[in-house]
Amino acid sequence: METKDLGDAQAGASPAPTSGSVPLGPPTADAGQKPQGAEATSSPVAGASRPRSKARGRRQVKEHKNSSQASTSAKTTPPDLLAKKAGVLMHFMLEKFKMKEPIRKIDMLKIVRKMFKAQFPEILKKATDRIELVFGLELKEVKPNGYSYTLVSKEGLAKDGVLGSTLEVPKNGLLMPLLGVIFLNGNCASEAEIWEFLNVLGIYDGKTHIIFGEPRKFITEELVQEKYLVYRQIPDSDPLSYEFVWGPRAHAETSKMEVLEFVAKINSTDPSAFPFHYEEALRDEEERAKARSAGKAHAAAKATAHPKVPPSDPSSPQ
Repeated sequence: METKDLGDAQAGASPAPTSGSVPLGPPTADAGQKPQGAEATSSPVAGASRPRSKARGRRQVKEHKNSSQASTSAKTTPPDLLAKKAGVLMHFMLEKFKMKEPIRKIDMLKIVRKMFKAQFPEILKKATDRIELVFGLELKEVKPNGYSYTLVSKEGLAKDGVLGSTLEVPKNGLLMPLLGVIFLNGNCASEAEIWEFLNVLGIYDGKTHIIFGEPRKFITEELVQEKYLVYRQIPDSDPLSYEFVWGPRAHAETSKMEVLEFVAKINSTDPSAFPFHYEEALRDEEERAKARSAGKAHAAAKATAHPKVPPSDPSSPQ
């Protein structure tokens, strides 16, 4: 199970990016390297020893390699390896959520394996943080004993995600990350850039996802039909290419500042860490404020010009 799930979730378990990067950067290339034990040295004297001495020598070499590996594993675990374990655990929890089964701590420990038991709290936090940010779900105890959990829709999801979405939870959790990628790429992102980002999350074109189903259909049809995204041809592109921009509902129900705050949260930083986009988001906030003020002034003027007259009582004398 672990080998299979690691292949599915490895990309989604990438370590948190540094400040100022596109959200959720790809994992490092050398994450899969294993620690090497000390190799046995050959000696002419050892070759001349009796068979029993050779056997004892081989045992000593084996014990030396085992102790070397044990001492290596006892050191601080590389962050990339913990991120991969978090990806495996995340996939396991989503499977349980899909099947509406409780998530038991004993099963999570089996997924993580004994050698990472000490790092389990950190791995669990990485997995739950990613599930909360991308899918809008949070981990809750079924009973107040810490042994059984379930994933539920995050309280106040509207504050962190797009308001008014009719998409089923947790599908609507992917909206903010997608809007963030589009915003950070100059308010339009090519199809290739979108899929590059989705691959980091473990979402691949043509591969059914446990939450989103067929991802291409979900993004190019559902999100477009909901008017959160616009999928359009790039002018004069050869070969023919497409890009995504914000749809009218995205502009109406969220703002560039809210999306930038979401991106900053993913990067564990502040929106001002993205100076260019922060200035653009501030200008957008000013324009929205002016539009709201103009709208209120227009409504007030219209109400003054056409005051509401209560209907007359037909029984009253004229």
